[in-house]
Amino acid sequence: MKQAMFYEKLDGERVRCGLCRFRCLIGSGKFGHCRVRQNRQGVLYSLVYGRAVAEHVDPIEKKPLFHLLPGSRSYSVATVGCNFRCLHCQNYSISQPDEQSVERSGFSLSPEQIVERAQASGCRSIAYTYTEPTIFFEYAFETAKLARAAGLKNIFVTNGYITSEALQAIAPYLDAANIDLKAFSESFYRDVVGASLDEVLDCIREYKRLGIWLEITTLVIPNRNDSDRELRDLARFIAEEVGVDTPWHVSQFYPTYRLMDEPRTPVATLRNARDFGLEAGLRYVYEGNVPGEGGENSYCPGCGALVIARYGYVVEKNLLVKGRCPACGAGVEGVWS
Repeated sequence: MKQAMFYEKLDGERVRCGLCRFRCLIGSGKFGHCRVRQNRQGVLYSLVYGRAVAEHVDPIEKKPLFHLLPGSRSYSVATVGCNFRCLHCQNYSISQPDEQSVERSGFSLSPEQIVERAQASGCRSIAYTYTEPTIFFEYAFETAKLARAAGLKNIFVTNGYITSEALQAIAPYLDAANIDLKAFSESFYRDVVGASLDEVLDCIREYKRLGIWLEITTLVIPNRNDSDRELRDLARFIAEEVGVDTPWHVSQFYPTYRLMDEPRTPVATLRNARDFGLEAGLRYVYEGNVPGEGGENSYCPGCGALVIARYGYVVEKNLLVKGRCPACGAGVEGVWS
């Protein structure tokens, strides 16, 4: 347990949390929307500091981040908890804990140990992932500072709901983020996620303004967010407001958790989404969760030559020379060293 950052004390032992965009008003003894921050007699605490529920060495491509140190490994950590209630959450067993079980969750793993294990595993980065890193901010923040000093990069895999003040605090230590832009309609965010699209869009703009390398992922769900109009609008938003060099990952959905009634996404739908992205001017659009279909490779935006060949999470060939195409010398946007 650690006293939380980003909260305001109010009358009657109430507090206002300022970590995520829900800005929860929390009475004494109560929990925030994330279930892992509790008000104890007017003091807000994080109940998950130093309590990891998962740790793995993953390929960076699994995040997915295709334009950051391709082929490298990333030490990936998480605690329990999330501020969203996604009906299709793949990690619901750890993202949606019972409030009373939070303090007993996971195992002790200090920021120092995370950095040590990352280095010992030959990782070049630490990814705060699996659940929502915003809700274990204090843990991620202390780890990120140590990681930066040790020469490791820091990555958020996030739903994009952190407040500007919290993001600005960690931005000096945050090298990249993959943000889930789950749909492009308020109704989807309200009914499927329990959040606001406008807040996510504002957060994405803030990441961009702060100069953090961004990649965007959209899990395309049949009958929920897969209309041509919505996918076109989403692609245009990325191109016009985030930048045409922003990689967009359109990924295949498979039935899980509370969305068992929708089918797996047809590959043809992903191909359509990719085409819409390219039509909008995006230079790098990838098809996810369908290895071997050809939508995972990177091509030079100048001459169209293949520069990185992938199969699933495996980089089979990386032809880039200091971030440039070997055929025409054009630069490919990303973090290559």
